[in-house]
Amino acid sequence: MPVTEPQSTADGLAGTPVTADGTREDAWQTWITAHGPWPELTLDVERLVVLGAHPDDEVLGAGGIMAAAARAGIEVVVVCMSDGRASHPGSPTLSADQLADRRHVELDAATEMLGVARPRWCGLTDGALAAERHTVAGITESIVAEAPDVRTGLLSVWSADGHPDHDAVGAVAGEVAARLDLPVWWYPIWMWHWARPGDPTIPWHRLRAHRIDPTILAVKHAAINAFDTQVRPLSDDPADAAVLPPHVLAHLIRSREFVFA
Repeated sequence: MPVTEPQSTADGLAGTPVTADGTREDAWQTWITAHGPWPELTLDVERLVVLGAHPDDEVLGAGGIMAAAARAGIEVVVVCMSDGRASHPGSPTLSADQLADRRHVELDAATEMLGVARPRWCGLTDGALAAERHTVAGITESIVAEAPDVRTGLLSVWSADGHPDHDAVGAVAGEVAARLDLPVWWYPIWMWHWARPGDPTIPWHRLRAHRIDPTILAVKHAAINAFDTQVRPLSDDPADAAVLPPHVLAHLIRSREFVFA
C-alpha cells in the first residue's frame, strides 16, 4: 500500500516568505552532491495523473518528469485544482479574473511545449483548497476512474511543501492513493526555498531523482518562462512583484528533479 504523506510541520512560507533570501541554490547543490548518489525515479505506470494546486506547480516541480513520461508513451493527465487568481492580491494592473485568464493561457502553453495534453481545469478557490479537500479527492478519484483497466499513478505537489494549498492537495493525493492502492510520488517546490539541507523533519530517505535530458531541460526552461505573470513583475508596484524571483527559480531549473516516494 502507498505511504500516506504527513502534513507539513514546518513554518514553510509563513516563516520564510518569497521576499526572504531562503536557502541558496549553491548550498543545496553542495549538500545534494555530498549525500548522493540518489535512487533514480522509476515510473512503472501506463497513466500518470499529475496534480497541481496552482497553474505552474506541475511544470515547475515536475516538467521534466512529465515530458520524459510522455516521450516514453505514458499518458500524462495534468490536473490544475485552482485558477491561480490569488497570486497578486491588490494588483493595480490585473483584476483577479484577468489574472486567472492569463494563468490559464500560460499553463496551456507550457504543457504544450512539454508535449503533454492540455490540463484539466477544476476552478477551485485559490488560497482555500484546504477547505475543499473533499472536492479535490472527488476530482482525483473520478479522473483515475476514467481508465479502470490502466495502471495509473499519481504525481502530486508535496503535502509538506509549506503552502496551505500545496499541503492540502498533496495530503489528498496520499489518501486517494492509499484508498485505491495506487503508486504516488510528491514533488516539492517551496521546500527548496524555506528548508535547510539535512532538515531532520524531511524524509530525505524517500527522495528519488530524475535526471532531465538536456533537450527536455531546455524545453522546461522555455515552459517556465511562459509563466509571464509569475516570473516577471506585472508592474513597478510592490503588489505586482514576481512570485517566482530568480533566487526561487534557481531551485527549479536544475538538471535534476526530485520527488518523494
